[in-house]
Amino acid sequence: MHKLLLLGDQEAAYATGNLQRGGKNTAASDHAWAITRAVAAGAARAGWSRHAFVQVMLDGPYKAGQHARALQHRRGYDKAASWLQRAWDGAKRHVLASPPVTTRQDFHAALAGFRAHIECTPWPGITGKTDLRNLIARMDICARAGSWDHTVSERDLAERMGCSRTTAHNSNQRLRDAKLLRQLDNGSPTEGARWMLICRRPSSMSPHWSTPKGPEAGGAMSGSAVRRVEATANLDSRTISRLMDLDAFSHHGFGGSGLTVLASLAEHDGQSIEELRGSASVSRPTAYRQVSKLIHFGLVRRLGELYYLTPDALQAIEGPTPHSADPAANWSEAAERLGTAGTVQRRREQHEAQRLHWQREQARLAERRRAERRLPLPHPSVADLQHVRADGCVVDPASGEVIRGLHVASDGRWVWDDVIIISAPLEDPKPHVRVLML
Repeated sequence: MHKLLLLGDQEAAYATGNLQRGGKNTAASDHAWAITRAVAAGAARAGWSRHAFVQVMLDGPYKAGQHARALQHRRGYDKAASWLQRAWDGAKRHVLASPPVTTRQDFHAALAGFRAHIECTPWPGITGKTDLRNLIARMDICARAGSWDHTVSERDLAERMGCSRTTAHNSNQRLRDAKLLRQLDNGSPTEGARWMLICRRPSSMSPHWSTPKGPEAGGAMSGSAVRRVEATANLDSRTISRLMDLDAFSHHGFGGSGLTVLASLAEHDGQSIEELRGSASVSRPTAYRQVSKLIHFGLVRRLGELYYLTPDALQAIEGPTPHSADPAANWSEAAERLGTAGTVQRRREQHEAQRLHWQREQARLAERRRAERRLPLPHPSVADLQHVRADGCVVDPASGEVIRGLHVASDGRWVWDDVIIISAPLEDPKPHVRVLML
């Protein structure tokens, strides 16, 4: 909040992206309103008074108060103060309704609420299922860290999600655009990047919030940026967390849709195709296809119009059923029959090779930087005192003999008493000079 007050929203974390209600000016005003509400909430939690908040926003040279000062310049002090007071009153009600997270127990209670919200949110499409895996993997990391802030690299995250690093990178970008994730730093050569998971509810900062694009193919509604409001979605995130990194649930295996169908039946057993369509956020053809595949592997049984999990379906340990004469004995056998066996192991080996290459490159660059910081070699004319005895005589390092006529001058350089020149032959006009190299 201190950084937001001083420098403003440099990363556009509070931007809603609304360009339909009134164009650029409306988007700017909604952004300024969100920033002001956030600063007001931080000030209220810090114990400020409303008068102090208004004074700081209007009189201080802070970036977060730029919109309020512009409003004061255009319409006067009373209008700007009234605008700030409405932001303060709303932030005060929000602070009173949501007590701060001060202990580990408070955080786990907030995380449980966020998990319940994610489990009841529809995640349609392949990208939606990938983003669901991403959030569930991050919730498990946050549960161990005890904070919304957590550290994870893209490769580690991809291994937890059961997908490629590129897929995890694209999912991170979508979640950042949806304001569900924020990147705090880029990490270091030895540690992953720091992230913050945002417990986001439907936006109420602007009463005219709308979707930037319509529901065309590949538009905003095809991913996780915009969620339609449905109460039928119902998943068991613990099941997804336990199964999503297995070979059987890779892209060419059961995939994300088969995973959500199993998680939906694990949460509420005995559903029809129409109920699975809503609870697992899949289309009707996908629900039929995945249910038929799961029945063939002995994981699901059908009674009338309803589908149930077999007793040990989540462990893939089943005997023959009326609908499956040859069920899978375990998840490894299911992956063998699906043709995806070894996918996770190959991905881990590739990531490990990339990590080793990265470590070698960092060691090479560190050695190069250390070499650049080394002191330069002394000039050859500077005396090396390790070849000088206590009596002042200079010793030849190769033979150990005393070099007569060579001394150390007062400025620390070598000096000769005289230079011996050997006469050259008559046919050679240039004399030869004997030079002693130390």
